[in-house]
Amino acid sequence: MRRLSLLTCLLVALAACDTTQPPGDAGTPPPFMIDDDTPAFGGRLIDASIGDATNLIPMIAGDASSHAIAGQLYLSLLKYDKNLDLTGQLAESWEIAADNKSIIFHIRPGLRWTDGKPFTSDDCAFTLRLMQDEHTQSAYKADYVLVTGVETPDELTFVVHYDEPFSPALASWASLAILPRHVFEHEDIMHTGLSRHPKATIGPYRLADWQSQQSIRLRANPDYFDGPVWISERMTRIIPDSATQFLELSAGRLDSMTLTPIQYARLFENRPQLKRLYQRYKYLGFAYTYLGFNLKRPLFQDRRVREAMAYAIDRQEIVDGVLLGLGETIATPYKPGTYWVNKSLKPRPYLPEKARKLLAGAGWVDSDGDGWLDKNGRRLSFTILTNNGNRQRADAATIMQQRLKAVGIEVRVRLVEWSAFIENFINKRRFDAVILGWSLSPDPDQYTIWHSSQTGERQFNFLSYRNDIVDSALVAARHTFDRAERKRLYDIMQQEIYRDVPMVFLFAPYSLPVMHRRIRGIRPAPAGIGYNSEHWYIPASLQTYHPTVMQP
Repeated sequence: MRRLSLLTCLLVALAACDTTQPPGDAGTPPPFMIDDDTPAFGGRLIDASIGDATNLIPMIAGDASSHAIAGQLYLSLLKYDKNLDLTGQLAESWEIAADNKSIIFHIRPGLRWTDGKPFTSDDCAFTLRLMQDEHTQSAYKADYVLVTGVETPDELTFVVHYDEPFSPALASWASLAILPRHVFEHEDIMHTGLSRHPKATIGPYRLADWQSQQSIRLRANPDYFDGPVWISERMTRIIPDSATQFLELSAGRLDSMTLTPIQYARLFENRPQLKRLYQRYKYLGFAYTYLGFNLKRPLFQDRRVREAMAYAIDRQEIVDGVLLGLGETIATPYKPGTYWVNKSLKPRPYLPEKARKLLAGAGWVDSDGDGWLDKNGRRLSFTILTNNGNRQRADAATIMQQRLKAVGIEVRVRLVEWSAFIENFINKRRFDAVILGWSLSPDPDQYTIWHSSQTGERQFNFLSYRNDIVDSALVAARHTFDRAERKRLYDIMQQEIYRDVPMVFLFAPYSLPVMHRRIRGIRPAPAGIGYNSEHWYIPASLQTYHPTVMQP
């Protein structure tokens, strides 16, 4: 799957989005905001993230916070444009062989790393070999081990060969960030200081400073190849609590954050000065939130137990109560309304009586009358983990806790700091159940999440899901370019996952970013608002402007 990452917040995830209702809220911008709209170098953009980055080497990082920063430092041969079409990035063009087994990339001439060394096809070949190396633990490896041959006939030509057609091949080259060979070739990719202190990059920004759990500061790359980078500095402040982020926004100490539904619909709406100084956006992204079960735990190895929980949870209650309606319930792992969704599948309704019958059929009954289900002297009890600072997930967990209690299931909720959550629990599979989210690509391939070969440490099938029919459908879909056939295969995949219930699909939330109006050049499109962020600017007259401190 292309550039999958665990969600921290939708603004920074760089996920593809649909802006069917892009900008807008009421409120007239202050006069000083509209007098000058001339691009100028300088200024600083300050945004917020609920989680710190964990690793700035893209092929190793698996979380959105890391990719949000690393994506400004390292680039890929291709990228998705504002309309979600593939276009060149480090490659200026490409050709696909008639047999669909080879791709020839033509690299932009004149590219240089920030240390002055030229970017060449050797860097591409080195990065691919590094990704394929068995020592490299990368959740993205599956796409690249299929490359069976590489050629670098000259410094600007990079050729890859496959043994058989691979339909996500082109999209995969929009995800593999190229690393400088002269910097990494003698490094242990899994244990290197370059994960925090990159020496040579090629993106629009360079790393200037990283204060763990506090802030990450980037400085514009003056030699960036794709036009001027107007904003001199970008700072991401690590603020794990969204309420604190909103206080900082209200005080004028943030230019951008992702609003929670209550902040978007109520708090922001009731602050006229915020509405005058900041612009809200709303769009449904390629992302969803779920309750996932660790299928290695004995409790969750009985499908009836998992299905019972799906019937005992009221998804619409969560969307209405937690998201204030700013989201959609889902039944499959695709963006609602898109071509790839299996439309025959609907979210399981809230049917607690059916849940109780399924649990009874699995042997879970209230034998001692204390209100809790038990079996062989053991109470039906487990812990849901999620990351602290994400109020939506915490509130959803609380609602689920009460609904599951009503059918006799004891649930504990534990909130964990993001970096520790990933490293100590997800990567090591030390959890009963989790509430997390996936940020997806426009390409429908979901091999790295669902295929049974992807269950190793740092790989994305951390629920340890296995289904031979799903495996076969995923593999077959990767080897056909027939869109209708891929759709048929992904429909089968979704049907099997729906039946097995390895996770309870909860909702697809709206992305709700807010930006200070002094930040210009934002052009909402099907890809959201972040696709052209390197070309945003702050007019010179607004670069020293400090918003009036507002009371929250």
